[in-house]
Amino acid sequence: MKIEEFDYILPRSLIAQYPSSGREESRLMILHRKSGEIEHRVFMDLPEFLQAGDLLVVNNTRVLPARLIGRKESGGKCEILLIPSANGVNGQSDVLIKGSGRLKEGARIHFGRGIYGEIKALNRGKAKVSFSHSGAISDLLQEIGHIPLPPYIKREDEPLDRVRYQTIYAEKDGSIAAPTAGLHFTQALLGSIQRRGVKVTSITLHIGVGTFAPVKTGEVENHKMDSEWIEISRETGEEIEATKRRGGRVISVGTTSTRALESFADGEGKIRSGRGSSSLFIHPPYRFQIIDGLITNFHLPRSTLIMLTCAFAGKELLMKAYREAVEKKYRFYSYGDAMLIL
Repeated sequence: MKIEEFDYILPRSLIAQYPSSGREESRLMILHRKSGEIEHRVFMDLPEFLQAGDLLVVNNTRVLPARLIGRKESGGKCEILLIPSANGVNGQSDVLIKGSGRLKEGARIHFGRGIYGEIKALNRGKAKVSFSHSGAISDLLQEIGHIPLPPYIKREDEPLDRVRYQTIYAEKDGSIAAPTAGLHFTQALLGSIQRRGVKVTSITLHIGVGTFAPVKTGEVENHKMDSEWIEISRETGEEIEATKRRGGRVISVGTTSTRALESFADGEGKIRSGRGSSSLFIHPPYRFQIIDGLITNFHLPRSTLIMLTCAFAGKELLMKAYREAVEKKYRFYSYGDAMLIL
């Protein structure tokens, strides 16, 4: 498939720069795969579309303030982004460096408060860095780090982002981006869903650069995903199998939850539990083994995320829905509105 098939025109004004005033107040597009019907609701209406016996699967990863802003010894500004799932080996962290010109091995980047990072290896903007901070890397990030907002959010991070760019069920540190479909949930909404007889379970996929790396190949099939860390408990596997046996639906909250579930599918509709990395790239005409529904945000054109949603919804229907979302001025991307595909 050609990458141009996953393109669409989006006015810059529709790219959300801030979250909605309330998490559940975002708009919700309902996309019915069998009938092709499109409904326009708000996210707090979600329980109406779920049934007793369904299972929601959420990604409980937590975003780290993994963006550090410092100064080179020459005085120039330098930013680094830690890759949490890969850091901490031999006291070094894998990072991406913005403004790496003229940096060499052994150079130091100063972050204030007497803290610096020393470059141990550097190759085309990627490096290993050893920090002078003697404690845990996670403590260092909490002290001097910034929330790594996506580049299409054209502002610096603010205190509100430490709360709103995090799901309410975030539990395990490890991501450089939020599983954004989950940003719309509140405790009250989850309670309403569970009172309808819908169960909720969690997996962990630590979001790294692989999720957002642009597709640079003309043919979609030639793109290679970077691997990301996944953990699925035995209890979650059993919940999924029990849901399937009783005829319930497995509803995945987000593309990351979807990739985790499909990566650990055993080919017979069951899930193997455990930990490991996956570089699964889902695009049409992928045959889904586990999920029956998907909650997701609106994604960048030509991205692996829109390709996954096209694989689930059908490319023609999904792209039609995106055109309608533009016409009706939905808010796009991480802090934008949501879609439920059934």
